Amino acid sequence: MADTATGTAFVAFERVQKSYDGESLVVKDLNLDMPKGEFLTMLGPSGSGKTTCLMMLAGFETATHGEIKLDGKPINNIPPHKRGIGMVFQNYALFPHMTVAENLAFPLEVRKIGKSEREQKVKRALDMVQMGAFGGRRPAQMSGGQQQRIALARALVFEPELVLMDEPLGALDKQLRESLQFEITNLAHELGITVVYVTHDQTEALTMSDRVAVFDDGRIQQLAPPDELYERPQNSFVAQFIGENNTLEGRVTQISGDACVVQLDNGEEIDATPVNVSGVGDRTLVSIRPERVEIDPQLGPDAHTLKAEVKEFIYMGDTFRTRLSVAGNDNFIVKTRNRADQVRLRPGQHVTIGWLPRDCRALDA
Repeated sequence: MADTATGTAFVAFERVQKSYDGESLVVKDLNLDMPKGEFLTMLGPSGSGKTTCLMMLAGFETATHGEIKLDGKPINNIPPHKRGIGMVFQNYALFPHMTVAENLAFPLEVRKIGKSEREQKVKRALDMVQMGAFGGRRPAQMSGGQQQRIALARALVFEPELVLMDEPLGALDKQLRESLQFEITNLAHELGITVVYVTHDQTEALTMSDRVAVFDDGRIQQLAPPDELYERPQNSFVAQFIGENNTLEGRVTQISGDACVVQLDNGEEIDATPVNVSGVGDRTLVSIRPERVEIDPQLGPDAHTLKAEVKEFIYMGDTFRTRLSVAGNDNFIVKTRNRADQVRLRPGQHVTIGWLPRDCRALDA
């Protein structure tokens, strides 16, 4: 799967493969185009190939087959330090024996930039990440969040057009991680830099990215803006991996254009949008997001309704989470907003649930 913008791509992977043992491929025939200024996240479980792609782009790994281009030029044979790419890692990778200012000056010295220009660039990069007063400190004298800001400043100090980030917020606590997510995204857009960001945290991917490439088994399963990925997953893997998702198993009994009928394994029939099924008789996993389902629905005549039994009713502050048994699935979740008139449900209670057919997708089994 590839973006079609070839020719205008700032970063391009063309039929890239990677194998460590000469037999099994960690990355399989990857085609990916990125325009300049895009914030693209590579998302996927461990071993899906996302970090290997980042390392090939950085130059720390070599592609077994295919070509990687930066601004139209092949970079497969260019060593990492000559690619002009900024890098931010999870473990900060700061030199402990150097002050913050010396850490930032190091990539500038390597590039033979004169002392006064170095000082200006270091000051500007520290101000960018709100760390102007920390130039004289050593990394050990700072918190994890401060060190990660310094690592970010060091990646930006020589004004690269491309910055690669490998799980940069993985070691930080939730609140700090969330505030840095916004800072990094805003900074990237302000400076107009292109960012390739690797994470296995889907919330991070959805909140930070212009587009997300979902990896599994060495391939991109879907490449799309965050809302499209969540609302319109193209296969069962993406539907299950991005956000929370309910599934019901069944078989396709009718297809007509952008609608189909699925007979669930308990014999009930429901309407769905066919997405990744090839024909009548196919096994399918029907996918519905928890927030698209209503209990005692008021959705009008088009809604699809099923009977359900309450298994658990959980108070979560701003939402209620109800676990139901529906058509053979005992882990069917419904999320509802915490409203003053919310009826508290009890385990064992029988309810009717409903959703609109457009919110229900028939995917590969």
